[in-house]
Amino acid sequence: MAETPWLRDAAQAAQKYDEAVVVAVEACAEDTEGQTCYICHGEGDEDEGLVRGCACRGASGNAHVSCLARLAEDAGNRELRGAGGPGFVRWHTCGLCEQRYHGLVACALGWACWKTYVSSPPDRRFGLGVLGSGLSEAKLYEDALSVQEATLSTMRRLGASEHDILVAQDNLAFTCRKSARHERALQMQRDAYAGWLRLYGEEDEHTVMSAGNYATTLTYLQRFGEAKALLRRTIPVAQRVLGANHQFTHQMSAIYAEALYKDDVATLDDLREAVMTLEDAERIARRVLSGAHSVTTGIERRLRESRAALGARETAPPPPPPPPAPLYDEDELE
Repeated sequence: MAETPWLRDAAQAAQKYDEAVVVAVEACAEDTEGQTCYICHGEGDEDEGLVRGCACRGASGNAHVSCLARLAEDAGNRELRGAGGPGFVRWHTCGLCEQRYHGLVACALGWACWKTYVSSPPDRRFGLGVLGSGLSEAKLYEDALSVQEATLSTMRRLGASEHDILVAQDNLAFTCRKSARHERALQMQRDAYAGWLRLYGEEDEHTVMSAGNYATTLTYLQRFGEAKALLRRTIPVAQRVLGANHQFTHQMSAIYAEALYKDDVATLDDLREAVMTLEDAERIARRVLSGAHSVTTGIERRLRESRAALGARETAPPPPPPPPAPLYDEDELE
């Protein structure tokens, strides 16, 4: 971890956690004003402030980061004891709406996870993975890359399972794409997707999500034909494996529509299909995730772009007719 000195000890992890909580609370202040933590019902540290960073609505989902971290640690401990339950997933997925935390809340929970496991060698790799994803969610891409590269290097050195290595590769590829390292992201994502296919087959959530990320990277690189072909195969599988209301299913539909309307060879039917796809995705995302969720706002942006592209095509003057074929004298053709 020579490249990440701020990860060296528990004191630094605790300091980074405190700083991340303050930032997350400030970002969520308007949404959480006058609310109560759904976990401790106001009996926790009121000075900490509340956050909400999932798809919960109304009073649900408002919580102290420390309370979310306590629930996640308890769930992880139950998993380690073989007592069942959701396990370590609670570090990154809400127990009420079952959607992943996003943005600054994911970052604060990432630091909470690392602070919890920094002094526990058997669990450090998991803590690093959650931290790297949280940093990436907060758009702290350079820090996220350092953490994720350290995670992947450690896993390979210690002989981690292929499953865990593929998870680390997917996370690193995602951050490479977000930090505009698109070619590196494409190579890593292609390898990760092939690994998931080999390990579990296409009817598995890891394979589905890796395929979606791979298609997203192809779209960033304007390789629209490859992206569309992959998503046409994968979206029906995602609806079966993840469910029609899962946020990643919506994201894949949005990426498919983007590949349709941004393609230079898009037909009028392609543009209409893109608009219809995004209208459906936007309506469902608003109902399931709320209008403020990052997935919903991303779909809305694409919907505006696709409608503009369709409108421009529908109002464009028709192309001029081709020139008439030249008339030749039969004698000249001989």
